[in-house]
Amino acid sequence: MSNTIIHSETIPAGAPWSRVIRREERLRIVDTHGAQAVDFLCYCAEDPAERYHAPNTIKKAGTILLTAGHALYSDKARKLFSIEEDSFGGHDTIGGCCSKPSNEMLYGVGNDGCRENFLTALAGHNLGWKDIVPNVNWFMTVPVDTAGAAHVAPGSSRPGDFVTLRAEMDVLAVISNCPQVLNPCNNFNPTDIAIEVLAPEN
Repeated sequence: MSNTIIHSETIPAGAPWSRVIRREERLRIVDTHGAQAVDFLCYCAEDPAERYHAPNTIKKAGTILLTAGHALYSDKARKLFSIEEDSFGGHDTIGGCCSKPSNEMLYGVGNDGCRENFLTALAGHNLGWKDIVPNVNWFMTVPVDTAGAAHVAPGSSRPGDFVTLRAEMDVLAVISNCPQVLNPCNNFNPTDIAIEVLAPEN
């Protein structure tokens, strides 16, 4: 496996990010401080009308918690990314993203959230509100009990936990390094994360 890094950067706490990851390149997301949720969307770079689809992903995985060996599928049932490595295990697929309206609804405080970050990142790709779909939340869990009750769990990832995704086509990857301080997904303390793009295997 190639470990040649062709791009790396730090995404500040609460900030958006986007980049086209070329086929067979790998995107590594590192939770450098621990307990930091990372909201994630992805789209076919050639035709962004094809995008991440949570139901297809969940049905193929057979679980709502993603880890190595699973893949992110599009609404055309094609692989966008495969999860190659995962030190955390059990990333959320059902919690969606926070937003100013949902923060007002749930907590009575209209803080900007991940939807606003997504809108900022997507604007540079001529995409917008209607292009935001239910997303993956790396390093976050939403436990569901046998009666169907669900809640956002406190952040439990460790400093240095990471997930590595292999692009199965040219994929537009979009991140909101979650700014949430009104529920415990970031343990009420959003922090920086690191991004690495790795070259394809030779």
